Amino acid sequence: MPTPSVTVRDYQPADEPSWLRCRALSFLGSAYFDDVKPRRTRENQIELVAVLRAASAGADDVVGILDVEIDGDLATIDTLAVHPDHQGLGIASALLEEALRCLPQAVTTLDAWTRDDEPALAWYRSRGFEESDHYLHVYKTSDTPDEGWSAPEGLSAPVLAFAHGSIEDEAAMRERFERVHVCRRFARSI
Repeated sequence: MPTPSVTVRDYQPADEPSWLRCRALSFLGSAYFDDVKPRRTRENQIELVAVLRAASAGADDVVGILDVEIDGDLATIDTLAVHPDHQGLGIASALLEEALRCLPQAVTTLDAWTRDDEPALAWYRSRGFEESDHYLHVYKTSDTPDEGWSAPEGLSAPVLAFAHGSIEDEAAMRERFERVHVCRRFARSI
């Protein structure tokens, strides 16, 4: 089957519905499966989309997204996602290459934080990123005992919660909580 023609360009407000679908569907098969957003909530300095022209509608269909925040000499990938129907076609790499061209000269490091999804970890490593800092993403679910959890007066202990934890406490957190992820920083010099 031939590879569809995909164009990388700047995000436009009209892309939002397709952007949201792409992000939700790509995250669904990852450790970020519940990081669903009903609308774009941040503005980033670099906002790119990979689009596939939908022949029947005459509109662009977002099949990949890459958002980058810039703070001085550090640029951080906020979101990188490729629609599951289009993964493995080089779309994430095309988005990364365009983002690298868009970075201001003052940027010396590009980094990203991601969880323990092997395909994502392998992709970052193959693109010259090196893994460094680690911490935990810990989830309390309704099945987790309430011991140690509190809430403002008049409310029960949290039914669901998301917290950061120290990597040194990983064994204890995994013993207590069903869902624990290692969040990893990947960085590359520019």
